[in-house]
Amino acid sequence: MLETWSQWQADNPMLATLTGLLLLLLAAVLADLFARRALVRAFVTIARRTRFEFDDHLVEHKVPARLAHIVPAAVIQFGIVLVPGLAETAITVVRNVAFSVTVLMVMLALGGLLRAINAAYEQRHRARQGSIKGYTQLLSLAVYILGSIVIVATLIDRSPMILLSGMGAMAAVLMLVFQDTLLSLVASVQINSQDMVRVGDWIEMPQLNADGDVIDIALHTVKVRNWDKTITTLPTRRLISDPFKNWRGMTESGGRRIKRTLDLDLQSIGFMDAQQIDGLKEFTLLRGYLADKQRELDEYNAGLGQDGQLPINARRLTNIGTFRAYVDAYLRAHPGINQEMTTMVRQLQPGATGLPLELYCFTADVRWVVYEGVQADIFDHLIAILPRFGLRLFQNTSGHDLRQAVALLGQRQDAGPPSLPSP
Repeated sequence: MLETWSQWQADNPMLATLTGLLLLLLAAVLADLFARRALVRAFVTIARRTRFEFDDHLVEHKVPARLAHIVPAAVIQFGIVLVPGLAETAITVVRNVAFSVTVLMVMLALGGLLRAINAAYEQRHRARQGSIKGYTQLLSLAVYILGSIVIVATLIDRSPMILLSGMGAMAAVLMLVFQDTLLSLVASVQINSQDMVRVGDWIEMPQLNADGDVIDIALHTVKVRNWDKTITTLPTRRLISDPFKNWRGMTESGGRRIKRTLDLDLQSIGFMDAQQIDGLKEFTLLRGYLADKQRELDEYNAGLGQDGQLPINARRLTNIGTFRAYVDAYLRAHPGINQEMTTMVRQLQPGATGLPLELYCFTADVRWVVYEGVQADIFDHLIAILPRFGLRLFQNTSGHDLRQAVALLGQRQDAGPPSLPSP
């Protein structure tokens, strides 16, 4: 049998070579079908039945499929030597090409493996404590560079070390070409090591029109979903070179600050008489304050003797001081205010818009909608209760005020001049 086959090869060298190539190609096709239909499908079936998530990510990023292409490449690489009649040069070229395909598939599979590792990491809660996407992208870039060097060296049938040694002279060019990558790498390391930004953080960077949640941190870019649902893409290195505000501290503290003023009309501020004080004693929040304050003032005025009987010398309650005490008691009794944080009501410098009375406190809920609701409820109540203290908010003159003044002036003119008293 072997003698007959050898004699047929000797008599028909071209036909024997063609037959060998066709058989090798058929073997490679069958090997590829077996790897994709049997091995890859078996892996996918097992991955879907297990409770582990990592194997699902491997399937999603086509790692088994890329590795399956190595089988037909290996068949051609090692089977080409069995084809009769081929020249040594042809065998070397085919083997180098097949090996290059193997390196390419391994390179792509490693890239998919790194992406699968990043995807599995981001699914866990630990992803909010730092992103590894920049590191996986850097490793992928290194794998692709080394793989490309090996492929080129294999195709030209030279040692990869020759290419690597030649790259030393190209260092300056590579530094220029990969300048952004190197800067982004340094920025990514600093961001992660110093825990400056995490996925899910609310950052504010007005100079780049970014104000929203961080949804992705990569090697070169950071994506921010703004509150208007637009996406702003920031260069990673800008988070190191430019200032930005991270609201994570507010979120983790459990309190969101309210810092807003009520501008009070200076002409409405004054001393209160006994009738006004008695009317304010109906407020539950003011009873203790009024009793203590009145006792303190009575003791002080009694110490002045006869001079304490004169209003000009005596200390008296003012509507602004009583209102400030009421606001402070109201905030400390409010269920929406975080009582473990600073709560303060203070006067600021009077100006052209009256006397600013500033509320400084923190809500107990950091959610935006809840925060705005609590803040609005507080100021709704305080603005509505102001007249009970004899106070008015400062407001610039509007068209309605002018119409009322003109109407009042017209009524006075229609009534005629005031009558003189009879002698």
